[in-house]
Amino acid sequence: MTFHTNHFGIPQYPHDDARRLFVLAGAIDLLERPTATAIDDLTGIDKSIVDIEIDRLREQFGMVIHKFGDIYRIESWGDILKRDGVMKAMKPDS
Repeated sequence: MTFHTNHFGIPQYPHDDARRLFVLAGAIDLLERPTATAIDDLTGIDKSIVDIEIDRLREQFGMVIHKFGDIYRIESWGDILKRDGVMKAMKPDS
């Protein structure tokens, strides 16, 4: 199945698709200053729900993500997810 991509080439997965959360985690990892606005700009995930979606990453996948001011940082990918596999959700055809 092919998904529409934004102008950065990031797939726009449906809201109930786990890969959407992987794109969020990938954006936090990739961005130099991962704020909700920067994540929204890169991924298309609305900045108003970034905190909710990060809570889902913590709860469902055991990730440890901290917020310092406006900036998010991944401390741990948890026991379920592997960074390299998650990053493939950002560019599934590469």
